[in-house]
Amino acid sequence: MQIAAQRPVPPPLLARKAAEICMDSKADDVIVLDLHGVTDMTDYFVVASGTSDTHVRSVAQHVIDELSKQGHRVASTEGLQQGRWVLLDYVDFVVHVFHPSSRSYYQLERLWGDAPMLAVSP
Repeated sequence: MQIAAQRPVPPPLLARKAAEICMDSKADDVIVLDLHGVTDMTDYFVVASGTSDTHVRSVAQHVIDELSKQGHRVASTEGLQQGRWVLLDYVDFVVHVFHPSSRSYYQLERLWGDAPMLAVSP
């Protein structure tokens, strides 16, 4: 008997899945930026906001847990303890979960304004 190899999930689908997980956790203003042609750093940014430090941490942890269940491990994390700006690096895409004041201060959408936004279904 031959076991079928699991096909890798394309990065845009994983980025969208991460965005959906953020929305499932009641994150606000969830967007996905397509960074192809804008930077070589990564392919996609998922940007979301929590309502408090606790909510930011909870949203980020939910993304880690749910993607881990599907076999996708986060390469590195930043800010999970503080909950002001959590960065989850999955190499092909990066998830940013912000406290609202941090999001308005750093304005990633404006900084990466050349990047088109991908549709995310609620």
